[in-house]
Amino acid sequence: MNSSSPPVSDSRHVVMDLAARDEWVEAKLMRSFMRSGLPGLHSASMVIPIIVVVLYGDVDDLALFLWTLAAVGMTLWRYHVVNLYHREYAGASGAKLRAFTSRHSWTWTMSAVVWGASMFLHFRKAPVHDQFICLIVLAGMAGFAVGAFSASLRYFMGYTNGLAYSTLAAVGYSVMVEQPFIGTAATYGLVVLVLIYWLALRLGGKRFNQGLRKTFELQFANSALIASLTEKTRTALEAVEAKNRFIASAAHDLRQPVHALSLYADWLQAEPELVLQITPKIVQSTHAVNELFNSLFDLAKLDAGVIEVNLQRIDLLSLIGELELQYAPVAREKGLALRTHVVKAQVLSDPVLLKRLLGNLLSNAVRHTERGGVLLAVRRAGEGWRVDVWDTGVGIAPEHQQAIFQEFYRVAKHNGTEEGFGLGLSIVSRLSEALGHGVSMRSVPGRGSLFRVDIPAFDDKADPTRGPEDNFETAQERP
Repeated sequence: MNSSSPPVSDSRHVVMDLAARDEWVEAKLMRSFMRSGLPGLHSASMVIPIIVVVLYGDVDDLALFLWTLAAVGMTLWRYHVVNLYHREYAGASGAKLRAFTSRHSWTWTMSAVVWGASMFLHFRKAPVHDQFICLIVLAGMAGFAVGAFSASLRYFMGYTNGLAYSTLAAVGYSVMVEQPFIGTAATYGLVVLVLIYWLALRLGGKRFNQGLRKTFELQFANSALIASLTEKTRTALEAVEAKNRFIASAAHDLRQPVHALSLYADWLQAEPELVLQITPKIVQSTHAVNELFNSLFDLAKLDAGVIEVNLQRIDLLSLIGELELQYAPVAREKGLALRTHVVKAQVLSDPVLLKRLLGNLLSNAVRHTERGGVLLAVRRAGEGWRVDVWDTGVGIAPEHQQAIFQEFYRVAKHNGTEEGFGLGLSIVSRLSEALGHGVSMRSVPGRGSLFRVDIPAFDDKADPTRGPEDNFETAQERP
C-alpha cells in the first residue's frame, strides 16, 4: 500500500468529520441569519407607512393600497417564519434544517419582489423628490441585506435577485409601455446603475458569507481541539492515577512476603536448629516474591508491546493435557477435582501466550474455590473453538465483574484473594487483546464462575507465510 494514501477507515472518519462540521456551520449560519433578520423586519415595518405617506396623493390610490397590502402581508409572513424557526428549528441541523430552508426561502425573494415593485407606483409618475426618497429606501434596503441576509447565501441571493428583477421590470415597463422611449438617456443610466449596484451587492454578500463561514469553521475546529485536549488530559490524569495506584498496590503486596523473609531469616539466625521448619516458609515467601515480579514483568511487556505474537497451529488436546498435568496437583492439595473435557481441535494462536492465558484462568479458579472442583472444557463455537473454565467457587458479584480485570483489583472479603496479587485476570485481558481472542465471563455469587475464551480454528488452506497482522487486526506486528 502506498504510504501516502490514508487508510480507508481514516478517510471515512475524515469525511464524517467534514460532514459534521458542515452541518454545524450551516446551523450556525442559519441562526445568525434569523438573528440578524429581525432588525430588517423592524425597519421594513417602519418604512412601509413612510412610503405610503410620501406617495399618497401623487400616485394611483388603488395601486398604492394593493402594494401596501402586499408589503404588510409579506412582512407579517416573514415574522411568522422567524418565529417558527426560533420555536421549532433553532436547535435543528442536518436534513430537518435543510428542509426548513428550502420550504421558506421563497419568502424573502417574494418580499424583495414586492419592495422592488414599488417602482411601478412612482417611477416617472410621482414628483422627482418623492421618487428620490423611494429610490434611497430601495438602495438602503438592498445595502442592508449584505450584512443582514448574507449569512444564508440562498436567502440573500433570492432577496437581491428579486429586488433587482422587479426594479428592472418596473423601469422597462415604464420605458417601453407607459412612455415609450421618453428620457431614454437618464433611464438607461439608471438601468446601468442598478446593474452595477446589483453586481456589487452580490459580490459583497458572497465575500461576507465566506468570511462568516470561515469564522464558524474555525470555531468548530477550536471546539473540537478543546474537546480533544480535554479528553487527552482526562486520559492522562487517569493513567497517572492508575500508575500511582499500581505502584502503591505493588509496594503493598511486595512488602508482606519480603517482611516475612526478614522475620524467617532472623528466626533462623536465632534458632538454627529449626531449619527444617523455617526453610519451607522461606521458600514459600521467595516463591511469592518471584510470582509477583513475574506478573509485573508480564504486564510491563504487554503494555510496552514487546511480546512477540507467533500465531501457528495448536493442538488443543495436547495443550490442555499439559495444563492438567501442571494444575492437577495444586487442585488435589486443596481437595478439589480438576476435570477436563477435550475434543480434537486445531486452533490458530500463540502456544506460549495461550498456555499462559489459560493457566492464569485455571490458577484463578483453583485459588477461589474451596470445595467442589474446576472443569476445563473445549467445545465448538461457530467457526472456531471455545475453551471454558468452570469453577464452583465463591463467585463474583455483578458490581465487581468489570473491575476484576484491572491491575491489583481484589474483591474485599473474597475467599482466596489474600493468596493472590490481583494481576492474573489483568494479564488475561492483555493477552487476549494481543492474541485477538475474545474473553467473556458469567458468575453467580456463592455458586461459581465461568470464563470463556474464543479461539479461531486453524484453516489448512491459509497461507503459511501470512503474519498475525494479516489474520487479526488486534495481533501485534512481529519486528
